[in-house]
Amino acid sequence: MTLPLFLPRSVTITGHLVRLEPLSLEHVSGLAAISNDPAIWRYMLYGNIDSEAKMRAWVEDMLTRQAAGTDLPFAVRHLPSGKLAGATRYLDLRPAHRGLEIGGTWYGTEFQRSGVNTEAKYLLLRHAFETLGAIRVQFKADSRNEKSLRAIERIGATREGILRNHMILADGLYRHSIYFSVTADEWPAVKAHLEALCHSPLMG
Repeated sequence: MTLPLFLPRSVTITGHLVRLEPLSLEHVSGLAAISNDPAIWRYMLYGNIDSEAKMRAWVEDMLTRQAAGTDLPFAVRHLPSGKLAGATRYLDLRPAHRGLEIGGTWYGTEFQRSGVNTEAKYLLLRHAFETLGAIRVQFKADSRNEKSLRAIERIGATREGILRNHMILADGLYRHSIYFSVTADEWPAVKAHLEALCHSPLMG
């Protein structure tokens, strides 16, 4: 089987509920408007992003990572309302091994448990496996973040293990990270599962 060239690059990916747009400075104001809840940032590395200046710095950091070839960030737009719902990205891009991670995901409170995350993850996984030819997509979450752990398990990803003292958070706390993955051979079943969820009135 001949796989496509593994070349993650800026692309707009549109679903029924969300559109994933290449992150840019034009998104700063819209993202800042939905980022004021400290709970959004509790388990993330960035600290509390509670002002437009901090959001601009965060976006600039993501764009620097993109330029370095390690990350590919997206703004997530909720199509029914036209509002920005949050952000997500590909990271830990490993072209030689046809692998990447989906993470750095956050949503404004209004868009949590709304179906936005389910469809966004579906679109990112589909693009990774069917367009880029990935053989592995991984996820990770803080071991204390039960909400994120449940969301990743709900996608259908396989829990692999824990990296202890993996990261130091902005408040100095040592974070243990739990890793999950979906492999290319698992993708057809995970895809069917996610498509069923995306068409469910109870999706979130």
